[in-house]
Amino acid sequence: MTAQARMAQVRAELEELFIERDELVAGALVAVLSRQHMLMLGPPGTAKSMLAKEVCRRIGGTAYFEWLLTKFTTPEEIFGPVSLPALEAGRYERVTDGKLPEAEIAFLDEVFKANSAILNALLTVLNERRFHQGTQVREVPLESLFAASNELPEEDELGALYDRFLLRFTVGYIDKDHRFARLLRLEDERPPDPTVLTPAEIDELQARAAAVTVPDEVVEDIIAIRRELNTQGVIASDRRYRQALSVLKAAALVDGRDQVGTADLSWLEHMLWSDPEQQEAVSKAVAKVATGHEEDARRLLIQAQEISDYAHRAWPTLEARNRAILEADTKLHHIQARLEAMHESGLKRQRDAARLGEMLAQVVLLRERLIATRN
Repeated sequence: MTAQARMAQVRAELEELFIERDELVAGALVAVLSRQHMLMLGPPGTAKSMLAKEVCRRIGGTAYFEWLLTKFTTPEEIFGPVSLPALEAGRYERVTDGKLPEAEIAFLDEVFKANSAILNALLTVLNERRFHQGTQVREVPLESLFAASNELPEEDELGALYDRFLLRFTVGYIDKDHRFARLLRLEDERPPDPTVLTPAEIDELQARAAAVTVPDEVVEDIIAIRRELNTQGVIASDRRYRQALSVLKAAALVDGRDQVGTADLSWLEHMLWSDPEQQEAVSKAVAKVATGHEEDARRLLIQAQEISDYAHRAWPTLEARNRAILEADTKLHHIQARLEAMHESGLKRQRDAARLGEMLAQVVLLRERLIATRN
């Protein structure tokens, strides 16, 4: 089985296990392939912790660390105890075996309970993949860190930690009754032999994700989304937009493509907001760009119908009627050309161009009927 096929199997198994959590499952895989960090926000009992642990379980052969943070959590619990031999030799170092600095995949529950004694070291590990060990600064092998929280951080000093999570998901309770019924009937036991991605397969998939191309048209769409959001006061940093490209590329690979398309822009809905109340604005901005020229096309179609109606009115003479039909056909030809360009652009950007195609077909039909009435 190829790495791509095994990843698809992991995704299918997790989606079966976690009801109404397909987006979170895909997000976790995307986070690993893009080497980004993922945060899940939601009330207790929404399977945040269970999902994060199960995802980490599917990544075999890697060093894993997990911890539930409280206000009493000490740096020793996260980064390891102080080394007494090093201290006797005049060095302040930690014994990091089995702790976060040694982990490749990690999960921190109630992450915003981190206190100031933990915060600075945690920020460096997340952002720079580095850990200060005495007077030395060493690289850490961390690929992705998953975190869960029941609430947004209130203290200003935690804002920097919140910003380190590129992917942010809000998680609620199961919505649909038939899916809730599935939950009630779900077996408590986890699959005994889950599909596991090996480190070599993860490396291969990460390399393939990095090689996914981003067309100029998609870059233009991102610029348009940024412009729209800026006008609404939803501001994301240049760094966040830049990092978002790695997520879009990984998302395309998870869906089996080697090029980012407009459909992948929906992932921006999990990256560009700071307050959950901004999610709707981001969703609308993405949808506005993703639907392409539909609004413009709709106006052109209305204009074409008005031109056609005008040409079909009762004219005093045959000559006047034919002249009106000829003028109308010329105008309809220009509208058709514009719609064809919009349709072609939509297809090129891998958008859903079905509605554009339908409106183009209606204009073509108007032209055909118009010419058929000419004597």
